[in-house]
Amino acid sequence: MLARSQSDFRFRRGSQVAQLDWSSRLTLPLTSVVRCRLRIMTAMTVLSAGIFSATVTTADQPEHAEANADNAAVAVETDLMKRMQKQSIVTQKPVYGHWGPETAKFSSWTSHSNRLIPVYTFGMTLNKLREQGSIHSDPERLQRLSGQPPEPSLNPLALYHDQTDVYRLQKAAVDAGCTNIILMVFDGMDWETTRAAAIYHSGRVGYDSGRGTGLAFQDDRRVITDFGLICTSPAAKGAKVDVDVQRVLELKQGTHLGFDNVFGGRSPWHERVGGRYLIGGDRIRSHTVTDSASSATSLCSGIKTFNGSINVAVDGTQVVPIGRQLQSEQDFKVGVVTSVPVSHATPAAAYANNVTRKDYQDISRDLVGLPSSAHRDNPLPGVDVLIGGGWGEGKKEDKSQGNNFAQGNPYFHQDDIRASDLQNGGRYRVVQRAKGQPGRESLLAAAQTAADNSERLLGFYGTKGGHLPFQTADGQYDPTIDVKSTEMYSADDISENPTLADMTEAALMVLEQSIDGFWLLVEAGDVDWANHANNLDSSIGAVISGEKAFLTVMDWVDRNAAWDHTAVIVTSDHGHYLFLDDPSAVAEAGKQAQQNQRDSGN
Repeated sequence: MLARSQSDFRFRRGSQVAQLDWSSRLTLPLTSVVRCRLRIMTAMTVLSAGIFSATVTTADQPEHAEANADNAAVAVETDLMKRMQKQSIVTQKPVYGHWGPETAKFSSWTSHSNRLIPVYTFGMTLNKLREQGSIHSDPERLQRLSGQPPEPSLNPLALYHDQTDVYRLQKAAVDAGCTNIILMVFDGMDWETTRAAAIYHSGRVGYDSGRGTGLAFQDDRRVITDFGLICTSPAAKGAKVDVDVQRVLELKQGTHLGFDNVFGGRSPWHERVGGRYLIGGDRIRSHTVTDSASSATSLCSGIKTFNGSINVAVDGTQVVPIGRQLQSEQDFKVGVVTSVPVSHATPAAAYANNVTRKDYQDISRDLVGLPSSAHRDNPLPGVDVLIGGGWGEGKKEDKSQGNNFAQGNPYFHQDDIRASDLQNGGRYRVVQRAKGQPGRESLLAAAQTAADNSERLLGFYGTKGGHLPFQTADGQYDPTIDVKSTEMYSADDISENPTLADMTEAALMVLEQSIDGFWLLVEAGDVDWANHANNLDSSIGAVISGEKAFLTVMDWVDRNAAWDHTAVIVTSDHGHYLFLDDPSAVAEAGKQAQQNQRDSGN
């Protein structure tokens, strides 16, 4: 057996770190940027409370002054989850947990991982997959899937499935007579992220393995439901492409598809703390870590491909995602809803084709049935409902989008929106964020009109960065500091945008008019954005925001008595690398938030 350090074989279950004393002096150095953010936020908090104070410092005490300012930034925070997030950034030491392989450092990884991720089904089970056995336990099927020798990933005892199996689940649901297929993707939500949100939401540490409890999609039993785990590794880490002619020129060499349970753990609760395998950094066994484009292509089209691909196989051929298949073959309506830009990777893979996820404008053209670089002469039919972010952005140039990039909104060009509008001869009732107009009301009014008149619906919203305002764990919209940046929203940013649940409700209003059925993607994309920033406060808020959209879906099925022909699948596209070192601290933060809400009468 290969020699390994003791830390390599430390299991995560039950791992704890001592809680830091909130009153302890914070003396570790910070970057000037973080200090600036902390002091600005501290000043705003103090002023908003009507408290004014002056501090006199001498020239020979600069370090003490900085430490006091940094302490004050944490001390004024009354929300425990935000407080822990801030202290983690200030000290760069684990408080609630750590992100990355370095166990003594709060943040040592801000990208994806190849963790096994959860999948929850409603209205159907995973029994057919279990009867067939895992692809990862079958050498012939595994070799067909990967195009490589199966040995490094072969596990005869594998109980986990592959991401491409989610596509097969949707096909099986249609074959079984389901005419409503709803796929919910919590982008970047691995098992540990789910557990953190469940612990906070319930105010208790309710589990350390398995499906879990505390969130609606874990606890909902109104219909038959199931739970499993899936592998996400792609076929290749990327490709050199020509975006103008939509050609794959060369696959990037390196590690490829695979999951080795010896290195990655047979389940997420059996991972090894401190290991680098799941982030593609193990010297002995290294498998490619997926991005959202290749993983969403697996979910929607059932193939393994290269990172960056939107429904394009490794040989350069276009594949047809299931939504388009059902649209063309069975006259299903197709809907796409997301909390991030409408042309980002996950919503793109629901319908479009492109050799690169970065060709946003052409992807949005595919989504609404306009000529694109991938479909110049025969544009796609377009989706029936498209609601998401990207509003208000602008860019002068973007070489990654090719020679046809148009100066203006990089995600969905304003000329293309105008061309899509019914008022200009297009096929969509268009509603956008507008000054002084409540987002929920304007969107639902447009959806009702579209439903009444058998029209398509296009909703375009967002704030700076192209996404909906980030909700934090306590339900507010006031993100705290993290390793990326700190966002601040105006009252208009919040009121003029709908929530993901509002968007889901609007989409269902239009899609339910279909006689033949519909396929709907709902993406909680802000989970991924928060995890990239190592911000658990925002990550929990994003999961809870997505949970509300899930309940919107489930309640809609109930109201329409549609469970005999509806399948709902909730999953993720990839993991990140959070480790909860002190889950009880997260539970305490959740209990405090619940008490604060009761005290305020909310």
